[in-house]
Amino acid sequence: MQKTSKKRAGKKRKTSPRSHARHRALQALYQWQIAKHSLVDIEEQFLAADDENEVDIAQVDVLYFRRLLYEVAEQVKTLDKQLEPLLDRPLRRLDPIEHTILRMGLYELNYCPEVPWRVVINESVELAHRFGADKSHKFINGILDRASVNRPDRQKQAK
Repeated sequence: MQKTSKKRAGKKRKTSPRSHARHRALQALYQWQIAKHSLVDIEEQFLAADDENEVDIAQVDVLYFRRLLYEVAEQVKTLDKQLEPLLDRPLRRLDPIEHTILRMGLYELNYCPEVPWRVVINESVELAHRFGADKSHKFINGILDRASVNRPDRQKQAK
């Protein structure tokens, strides 16, 4: 996962500990998906090292990183089953990065009611901008937007 970082023109904001956790969780889950290493080994690796941007582990919400790592991995089959009807192609044809971002986003939409649906989508789109193909952020946005329609906080907002 050695993609070059994509910079958003003119946008400079402080990255939250949860954003750092999502970033690391994406990389860790991608490694788990591709290399099939144990989650414990991957967790140790990602908590021991600073990432490529020199982000100190103290800036990462470690509990949220662990939650995403272990629970997304545990829910993979359920998440994939929920993703299938939202896609315009078979799961096996998804780019591994996009697939991982979608799994994480869907997990947060379904199991993290404390995180607003717009935040989940925005964070997922940001990960796609950074690590995905050129237009993957649009794909991620569309899929997660459709997945979020039944979320209680979105339904309240629509009224």
